[in-house]
Amino acid sequence: MTKTEAWVATAANQPLTRQEIEFEKLGSEEIEVEVEHCGICHSDLSMLNNEWGMTHYPAVLGHEVVGRVVEVGSAAKGLKVGQRVGIGWTASSCMHCRQCMSGDQHLCAQAQGTIVGHRGGFSGRVRAHWAWTIPLPEGLAAEDAGPLFCGGITVFNPLALYAKPTHRVGIVGIGGLGHLGVKFASAYGCEVTAFTSSESKFNEARKLGAHHVASSRDSQSFARLAGYFDLLIVTVAVPLDWPALIGALAPRGRLHVVGAVPEPIPVDVFSLLMGQRAVSSSPTGSPTDIAHMLDFAARHRLAPQTEHFPMSRVNEAMEHLAAGKARYRIVLDADF
Repeated sequence: MTKTEAWVATAANQPLTRQEIEFEKLGSEEIEVEVEHCGICHSDLSMLNNEWGMTHYPAVLGHEVVGRVVEVGSAAKGLKVGQRVGIGWTASSCMHCRQCMSGDQHLCAQAQGTIVGHRGGFSGRVRAHWAWTIPLPEGLAAEDAGPLFCGGITVFNPLALYAKPTHRVGIVGIGGLGHLGVKFASAYGCEVTAFTSSESKFNEARKLGAHHVASSRDSQSFARLAGYFDLLIVTVAVPLDWPALIGALAPRGRLHVVGAVPEPIPVDVFSLLMGQRAVSSSPTGSPTDIAHMLDFAARHRLAPQTEHFPMSRVNEAMEHLAAGKARYRIVLDADF
């Protein structure tokens, strides 16, 4: 039995409150982690306000966790007490279905979200299945690595699946996801164009590694690049000029959406058919995908651009994120 302090969401659109929570006996395949740092993802804000209709109150949010292993279940494998690890969007999966056995554990129908009916990382302790508790490689600073476990893998996965170093890649939206997309695509060797709605970010995007920068508000930006991109990754959750984006794809090009766009995306089949283009989407990634992403980030010395708040100021940090002021990911430092 473990007792710890946590910042708890008691209802939608209400401040988090500090409370003592209690865990049952550690499962045989579980790992218990003492939280050192936890990123705030926009998904945490959506879950706080029950925007997706799947929040279970009281809820402990936070799914970009970095900390040290403090207890290992009797049947857990590959981890030891004191090891520094991270936990992302998924805390466990069934490990026996076709998806899990094929290495697509993140697509398991029984996957347990870290903050969906499960206690997340705005807490002194957090638990996850050993396979979803990923060792942090040497070369990554623990204080800034948390956002890689959700934001990082979300944009790395489509690059790993669909990009080649010779490709022309566009990243639409330069925020918490997009700034990492630019960094990863540039390090991968792609020619990178950053699309942002804010001209104040043009120079920042270039510093992040973009070769070209254009306005995402101006449909002519995409029209001028008709037939140009091998891959366009959309990281924002707002409606866009979708026909213009598809028109900017080269033959066999792909429009890949990782932002939680709330409205249907209209697609004219003929805009895909004649150029053999594709529209796709993806969530985060498997444990192996996450480990590969972390190794890539360590090898290329890539890290999220972060702002830090003590966890005791979590409500202030959430307001900062909701106001669109984050540059570009917020990390909470545990101070219980």
